[in-house]
Amino acid sequence: MKKTTEMNLIPAVIYARYSSQGQREESIEGQLRECRHWAEQNGYSVIGEYCDKAKTGRSDNRPEFQRMIKDSNKHLFQAVICWKVDRFARNRYDSAMYKAKLRKNDVQVVYAMETIADGAEGIVLESLLEGMAEYYSANLSENVKRGNYDSALEYKTLGHPMLGYTIDSTSHYQIDPNTAPIVRRIFEEYASGKPTVQICKDLNNDGCRTLRGGLFNNSSITRIVQNEKYIGTYRYMDIYAENVIPAIVSKELFQKCQPIITKRKTAPAASRNAHYILVPKLHCGLCGSPMTGESANSRGQVYYYYSCAAMRKHHTCKKKRVNKDLLEQIVVNAVFDAINDEEFITEFIDRLLEYARKQNDGSMLLVLEDRKKDAEKAIRNLLSLLESGLESASIKSRLIELESDLKSLEKSIAREQMEKPHYSEDEIRWWFHQLRSGGIKEDETFCSQLIESLVNSIYLYEDKIIIVFNHSGSNNKITLKNIKDLLKESGTSSLEASAAP
Repeated sequence: MKKTTEMNLIPAVIYARYSSQGQREESIEGQLRECRHWAEQNGYSVIGEYCDKAKTGRSDNRPEFQRMIKDSNKHLFQAVICWKVDRFARNRYDSAMYKAKLRKNDVQVVYAMETIADGAEGIVLESLLEGMAEYYSANLSENVKRGNYDSALEYKTLGHPMLGYTIDSTSHYQIDPNTAPIVRRIFEEYASGKPTVQICKDLNNDGCRTLRGGLFNNSSITRIVQNEKYIGTYRYMDIYAENVIPAIVSKELFQKCQPIITKRKTAPAASRNAHYILVPKLHCGLCGSPMTGESANSRGQVYYYYSCAAMRKHHTCKKKRVNKDLLEQIVVNAVFDAINDEEFITEFIDRLLEYARKQNDGSMLLVLEDRKKDAEKAIRNLLSLLESGLESASIKSRLIELESDLKSLEKSIAREQMEKPHYSEDEIRWWFHQLRSGGIKEDETFCSQLIESLVNSIYLYEDKIIIVFNHSGSNNKITLKNIKDLLKESGTSSLEASAAP
């Protein structure tokens, strides 16, 4: 990461990614080039780049992506520039979670090829783009699975190499005489009760290596002794067949290892950091101050709640702390009710389409196209002069200049068309359908994404809750006055936190 001395420029980094499905390393270079150009045009100074090659956006298991998130804690940059929304993530849950982490470090995510305006409707558009990216990824995944299923019917490898096997020209497993003895040794030593750590140490000291050439560790040993393929069993979705792969170890040896695996497994620590999904949307209805998440211990039990910032810091407000889980349950239920209300959805879609039309007024595109026509006309005139026999250095110089301008204008026109995509009512209704059917109220990550996408602000009073949504109009907010009735359904009578400060 290089230092920069430019004044009044926002320090930023570029994140680029391509998946292995039909893309190559050149995809990275194209993304970087477009992102650098966008940064120059929009007042950003690029101080670093993070690139993940052949990594899917459906998972957050991306080394450079995780390093970027970690580096944001150093506060060296204020923005992450991505080529498009789907480069950051193709999973709405991951996108919401990591953007929240970046926001805590005062880092925003911007896109070179997709314009997301600031404001309430812009949040909805960004969520819509993320939904479309996830839909594309899911559709692509279905096509890949269909092809894999056809291959699995013939017991082919599906492109997954394994230690101890080679893959022949028909994509079937064949025993590798060089590495199969290593697999047998691992099973035999594991079944004898030898500690996994000692097995790894002896293998590494003897020069044995994993399929990727690395050192053996506990995880690699456990994966091997759990793999049914080593006894000739093929399993994929509902396809199950025995003795269709050349076996390296016997079924008796394999079965002897399984109870040892169960015995050696240790349950992971049950730790959970509270996630306050209403921050920063929640405000105190009495003084207007934001309400933040807090926790307290009482007799060995941890309680989570929201408290007014003015009350907590300056004691200038009388608003009492409220139970986190109860309040979130009430708000999430209300939002779910709203997105199942056809009148609410219709008005939301109308406002969103109206906003999109304003964003896509095409004024800049018309200007660029007029300039392109002027450049093409000037080029034709100069070519006519050259064809008539009139040659001069100035004419040739001007012709080269105009051709360069024409190429630049063509790129700008293409960029303008890509930055402002059009959305149909059917696409937005599909997005709402995904919100209704794609998650459950008990899924905290999904609920967080739901609040982030649709809700603008929440005001908590003593006797009511007002939820304001990310669109304008007569139905852009709902007021919950029957709080006591809602609390009775949860088996309590108050929102106030029960733990001592």
